[in-house]
Amino acid sequence: MYFSPLLMVLLLLLTLVGLSTTFRFSPSSARRAGGTIGTRLGVLEEPSQRPKVGGPMPDSRPKWFKVPAPQREKEGSKFNEISDGLKNLTLATVCEEAQCPNVGECWSGGTATIMLLGDTCTRGCMFCSVKTSQAPPPPDPFEPFKTAEAVTSWGVDYIVMTSVDRDDLDDGGAGHFATTVKVMKEKKPDLLVECLVSDFRGDLGSVESLAKSGLDVYAHNVETVERLQNFVRDPRAGYRQSLATLDHAKKVAGVYTKTSIMLGLGETDEEVVQTMKDLRAIDVDVLTLGQYLRPTERHLSIVEYVHPDKFQRFKEIGEELGFKYVASGPMVRSSYKAGEFFMENMIKQERKVDSSTI
Repeated sequence: MYFSPLLMVLLLLLTLVGLSTTFRFSPSSARRAGGTIGTRLGVLEEPSQRPKVGGPMPDSRPKWFKVPAPQREKEGSKFNEISDGLKNLTLATVCEEAQCPNVGECWSGGTATIMLLGDTCTRGCMFCSVKTSQAPPPPDPFEPFKTAEAVTSWGVDYIVMTSVDRDDLDDGGAGHFATTVKVMKEKKPDLLVECLVSDFRGDLGSVESLAKSGLDVYAHNVETVERLQNFVRDPRAGYRQSLATLDHAKKVAGVYTKTSIMLGLGETDEEVVQTMKDLRAIDVDVLTLGQYLRPTERHLSIVEYVHPDKFQRFKEIGEELGFKYVASGPMVRSSYKAGEFFMENMIKQERKVDSSTI
């Protein structure tokens, strides 16, 4: 049978297209082959990946990914002491409201992150399980005093305070935070205070008032890489807006600054490293990186479980870039007792050195 040269070329092209289609890896086929490509090869399969509500999830958690169970049943344990103390004073913690997987480990070790300004947020970020409303109840004016009472009764040397976003308040709640810090410092001057706060809608006046309140660490989370901001965070948040608040806090008060990134949302390695560079460009001191976990089916699906080896590599890169401290691992969160222990010792050591040179 005779085939014209043109027909032969067309047949060859069709064959090549068929082969390329046959051997192209899709996320689902990669999972069937034994885990995501990101887990096995150290890179994400598609640079344009992004998380979606109801999107495909990895078939199961890897064997190396384990969540510690809290030890609630031990009579007289530190866990129960903190839990009971918070309930008696009607204080909320992000540990419980955001369903943090480290609540058992941290509370048992005497570390808790108190959540000021109530338990209802005015924003609706797609990774967070905290309640939302555009008109939450007004802040408790006695909360700063109750918080100081609780913290000083625990006998801790380092405390983290965070809050929901309160866009309904003129200053975003910065004044409430500042009052709480001042009352704490009056009760216990040597207490180290970290405030993990919102972006205050980009209001640098609010940032400045809190940064100058006497706190020791000003923390605000960028949450994810720049490309994924609109898919992960509320539209009122933003990558550049977050960087601006961290930059301003450092410039006006010289405080330690800290931020956090969630991995497993579809980011590429290059995007994570670029985020680190952007943070170091504004002299951010401390970075934490952890695995994103979907709190409910109404939230963003996990794109991949990032292997501990990759977390370790990001830690090494962060240290090379000049962060004072990098906590990086699947179970690491913004407020994590191991990181706070390091922060406490680092701050005390650096201040000791500074005072000896005066």
